[in-house]
Amino acid sequence: MPTTRGGLEPAVIINKNTGERVPCMFNPYEYTISKQNTYEPASTKGLNSPRVRFKQGGAQTLTLRLLFDTYGQGEDVRTYTAPLWRMMMVDEDRADQRTGKSEPPHCIFQWGRFEFEAVITKMDEKFTLFLKDGTPVRTVVNISLQQVVDEEAHAKQNPTSGGGTAPRTRILYAGDRLDLIAWEEYGDATRWRRIAEANGITDPLRLRPGQIIMIPPLE
Repeated sequence: MPTTRGGLEPAVIINKNTGERVPCMFNPYEYTISKQNTYEPASTKGLNSPRVRFKQGGAQTLTLRLLFDTYGQGEDVRTYTAPLWRMMMVDEDRADQRTGKSEPPHCIFQWGRFEFEAVITKMDEKFTLFLKDGTPVRTVVNISLQQVVDEEAHAKQNPTSGGGTAPRTRILYAGDRLDLIAWEEYGDATRWRRIAEANGITDPLRLRPGQIIMIPPLE
């Protein structure tokens, strides 16, 4: 897959159930975050306009436009966008054993330090360039994502002990190993047991992609 323009780090959209990553072929020029709160009129008389009372906060939404272009390789561009469509499909492998019902997976939009855990609520794909046989090789994808995890609220619930360093969290992706994580976090791969114990992991060879684990600070 081609690198992004300028060789910049690509934004990625990650299927949290499977760990499948979809790198953005061209980083978005912009994205929009919006949020809407719900208010209701309070009971007031003798005023020209009613007072309003906060009812509930709405989830943040993220909208962005992505370009995929495989003309240079002569490949079907849908090969690269199909994983995005799968993130809108019900994951039958995660069906509730009691009801038999399931839902589409959560996904994570990640670009540098910005992470947005959400579900894809709307997506459209417009094909704009084709090979002679009709194979599409350029497409524009518009995506709307609705937040499912409030990172700020999560951070406020992450307590410190005695004013010490708070533990960090990170998301497991397909292929992650505790020894490599320990090397990245501590510079010492032998400290993987500390991470395993902090997260109740009994089998380090059976990590679940999409799981959020705690990285305890070194004493």
